Amino acid sequence: MPDTSSSPKPPSFQYWNRAMETMNRAELEAWQLSRLQKTLDYSLRTPFYKERLSGTGIKSGNDIRSLDDLKKIPFTTKHDLRDGFPYGFLSIPLEDVVRLHASSGTTGTPTTIYFSAEDIKRWTGFVARSIFATGCNKTDVFQNMITYGLFTGGLGFHSGGEEVGMLVIPSGPGNTTRQFRLMQDFGTTVLHATPSFLLHVESKMREEGIARESLRLRKAFAGAEPYSEDTRLRIEKLLNIDVYNSYGLSEMNGPGVAFECQCKNGLHIWEDGYIAEIINPETLEPVREGETGELVLTILCREATPILRYRTRDLTGFIPGPCACGRTHRRLRRITGRSDDMLIINGVNVFPSQIEEVVMAMHQVGNNYLIVVEKEGSLDRLTVKVEVGQDIFMDDSRLLNAVRDKIAKTLQASITINPRVELHEKGALPVSEGKAVRVEDKRPKDV
Repeated sequence: MPDTSSSPKPPSFQYWNRAMETMNRAELEAWQLSRLQKTLDYSLRTPFYKERLSGTGIKSGNDIRSLDDLKKIPFTTKHDLRDGFPYGFLSIPLEDVVRLHASSGTTGTPTTIYFSAEDIKRWTGFVARSIFATGCNKTDVFQNMITYGLFTGGLGFHSGGEEVGMLVIPSGPGNTTRQFRLMQDFGTTVLHATPSFLLHVESKMREEGIARESLRLRKAFAGAEPYSEDTRLRIEKLLNIDVYNSYGLSEMNGPGVAFECQCKNGLHIWEDGYIAEIINPETLEPVREGETGELVLTILCREATPILRYRTRDLTGFIPGPCACGRTHRRLRRITGRSDDMLIINGVNVFPSQIEEVVMAMHQVGNNYLIVVEKEGSLDRLTVKVEVGQDIFMDDSRLLNAVRDKIAKTLQASITINPRVELHEKGALPVSEGKAVRVEDKRPKDV
């Protein structure tokens, strides 16, 4: 249950579990060590870790004496999880498993995560804590516009919302006309969707003549795909709501791994449930405090599928210093992309997030864009397709040329590559109801 007792903190800062969220560093690390030892005992029951740890000298959790000993444990990758399909990472009897979630990949082999009843309870608690940290409470009506099913985002947020006491509407994605009707009929105050779908919702709102005054929206949770601060600001301005960045991945339960509080100054990673490391993805060595690197996570709050030192491929860094909200759990910077999403174009490293930052900062463009990489002769060709804003007319060639040139010059200054820029009328580019597909790499795979 939430702790709303009196506090010297401003009244806007509320805690779901004050004792845990404000625990001092020494106590928090002692908790982590204890949970890590238990997690190791579970992991040694799995076929995968029984073999993987056989040459490390680790035969039980007691062989880990400090958090520094974590480095004795080898990294785990998505490839390992796929190789272990279906039961290589299961540590409890199958009859004690109450749910599974899975995510598929390009190989077609899914990564499968199992949950005991206690695992579900712990996961729900972390999601509820995250939601509560944004200032939501039981008076809110929560419309969950994310995919349900094997994807963790739908049921994860659903359970967390119910735990907070909110009225939860499991609307799922798509069908914006129905979404608007639900918002109006039931007075929705909080949304959960991908940032790309939130932008699509705003566009459809104008198309269907939905007056913002007819809606009670005040907050939204955005996640499941990397997005820039300019995109967040655009959503906030267009929908007149507070948007909070959330982070999770199915290998670590799903949503509720890290979340922004009302300060919106980084994502608090819930360190009583996870140990976070930031490494150089090339050398695999820790980066210096504050530097960007690849996030590595060890889960401490799940017994059915323990995963140790998982390479997420997500790029971020720790934010030094305390947060004004009073929480002591460390903060992560916004996820800028994935180490394996980097595009190498004529020898230059380009992240899609760099392009999004430029495009979304321009008021002349709309809410949708697409990055296309092709081969022209022996060279790579980068094309950025952008929908124009509602106030731009496609027959005004002078204005279109000015907008196109501005985008191209700003992109070249940011990524050092001279891209081809195409402007398209509103609605011309494909819209995804789930994770947005922002990149089409059409180059031959053997090149």
